[in-house]
Amino acid sequence: MLRPGRLAMGSFCGLGLVLAAGALTTVPADAKPSSASGGTGVNAAALAVHRSLLTLDTHLDTPASLVIPGWSIMVRHDPRTDYTQVDLPRMKQGNLGGGFWAVYTPQGALDPETTRAARDSAFMRAVAIREMVAAHPASFALADKAADAARIAASGRRVVYLSIENAWPLGDDITLLRTYYRLGVRMSGFAHFRNNQFADSATDKEKWGGLSPAGKGLLAEMNRLGVVADLSHSSDKALEDALTLSKAPIILSHSGCRAVFDHPRNIDDAHLRVLAAKGGVIQINSVYVKASAPNPAREAAMKALEEKYPESRNLSPAERAAYLADRREIDRRYPETGRATFDDVMANLLHAIKVAGVDHVGIGADWDGGGGATGFEDVTYLPRITAALLKAGYTREDIAKIWSGNVLRVLAAAEEEAAREARAG
Repeated sequence: MLRPGRLAMGSFCGLGLVLAAGALTTVPADAKPSSASGGTGVNAAALAVHRSLLTLDTHLDTPASLVIPGWSIMVRHDPRTDYTQVDLPRMKQGNLGGGFWAVYTPQGALDPETTRAARDSAFMRAVAIREMVAAHPASFALADKAADAARIAASGRRVVYLSIENAWPLGDDITLLRTYYRLGVRMSGFAHFRNNQFADSATDKEKWGGLSPAGKGLLAEMNRLGVVADLSHSSDKALEDALTLSKAPIILSHSGCRAVFDHPRNIDDAHLRVLAAKGGVIQINSVYVKASAPNPAREAAMKALEEKYPESRNLSPAERAAYLADRREIDRRYPETGRATFDDVMANLLHAIKVAGVDHVGIGADWDGGGGATGFEDVTYLPRITAALLKAGYTREDIAKIWSGNVLRVLAAAEEEAAREARAG
């Protein structure tokens, strides 16, 4: 999830329970709604291939939308008016089969009181995901194993794995991960935009030199349970530690390529090759795929909006309508400049395939967490990826790996490692 603008604030309350889902996601005011084909420019043959695939995204921040009063996953929303990017009607249109639904916690102060608040908030986010599934059993189903995804998709339902973005809420008790495992978590990151007790962040000053001692213990616990270790947002040295120490392949659930755009959140080619050699996967993001032009007037207006609505997820329907109206006015007065395009997203994807190989790349676009691009505004545009890959010469078998096969292989490997450790006692 993209929330860098909040990081200087010290308390969890200031950081944590504030922005509505997709609050930094922008859709140009003149953008056209996606067509019935699931995205403009997708021909019938490519669309047929896309609809034949099991498609999973490894980083859905949509659970943040679930707690907005009056917001429903079952209703179609317009990204131009409420800034969300995922709901069931749009998942059907874009043939998004599901994925990993994030229990996201923005980093706050590392004191005991703030960490306890983060722990409680994270548990409630996991509960919200499970409540969504329980409320709509004909549309969604929880997945526990890699093999569950195909079964759920064949039943016409959407696949729901849980993941953790930022392990900070675990505090000093890594055994809490076992509780999350029972709740459905099958992937977990370590840090977010700031360092925490487990790891150095890619976007903070070095503290631990990679994974901390607690972070190495957490990695071992992930291996014991069968939870895939996610190193997106973690520093290069933390990635190196995980690649060295993990007994199962690891993942970058929503990252890009530094060779395409030089940003610390992205991975360089050398590390990407090692990730692939170790059996891991990079899931390509739609954030940090190109440099954006400075826009101080817009940044100031957005900061003022956040200060005016410090708890924008907890607003009444009338208050939220006012918030969204103010947000749209900012978009009108201060349009985003130099926004990434679909071609920028594809440049990252194609580069990753070239370097790592088709068996080690997937999709994790960071929907509802800052993701999206011009021509790639919400999940209805997903067929464009399949069409572009076909145009680039990749086969249906290749594309099936990218859309779900690779991440499910990594999850299956994590399950196998957990079973091996259980047998070993």
